Amino acid sequence: MAASLAGCGAIKPAALPPPACPGRADGTFNVLLFSRTAAYRHDSIPDAVAALQSLQATGGYQAAVTENPEAFTAEGLACYQVVVFLLTTGDVLDDTQQAAFEAWSNAGGGYVGVHSASDTEYDWPFYGEPVGAYFLQHPATQQATVHVEAADHPIVTAAGLPSTWVDTDEWYDFRTNPRPLVTVLATVDESTYRGGTMGADHPISWVHATPGGGRAFYTALGHTSARYADPLFQRFLVAGLRWAAGK
Repeated sequence: MAASLAGCGAIKPAALPPPACPGRADGTFNVLLFSRTAAYRHDSIPDAVAALQSLQATGGYQAAVTENPEAFTAEGLACYQVVVFLLTTGDVLDDTQQAAFEAWSNAGGGYVGVHSASDTEYDWPFYGEPVGAYFLQHPATQQATVHVEAADHPIVTAAGLPSTWVDTDEWYDFRTNPRPLVTVLATVDESTYRGGTMGADHPISWVHATPGGGRAFYTALGHTSARYADPLFQRFLVAGLRWAAGK
């Protein structure tokens, strides 16, 4: 399918006011969960938000949730150590909001992108840096085999990922292979499913440092609601959040 046209999803809700800063308890960090969509909207967004909210205590973070791009100001972003583009699609920020995010990121802010975060902001060159690669297309949701590549990376060890596992998801192909610019955490084996187009080297989760000294974590996993009830995927997301926050 073409970029930003991944299917039919739920109706977009009306935007609520930007969230108040959640404050910080000792030893915790603040996370902004941003799930605005301007194209396809995943039915799994409420489950993704609920899962990350439920994991706050075990993850050592405090989360605010918004679909309002007006949260992207210098003052608004200053509250957060990590911003999660959670199943976002399309052009979700205007020029002023993009500039605020760029300044925040260049000051060391941490980025986490989940699934269709790579189907977001194609015409904003800066966004390509933290996300690492843009979505191209995907076949039907189906089972495939995933291989861990960076077995010693803190995210992999903290999440307890097995070296190989079988999973069901929407296996994204990307416009470019991010490998030259990132550390690949996991790949999907195209010989185990139908419709992949990237070949023998098909990264699906990766990390890298951003130009401003921050950290970026992206995973293409996370299409279905069932993913967010899976303890393995929950641990993977929390470990990614903590790594992006420098924890």
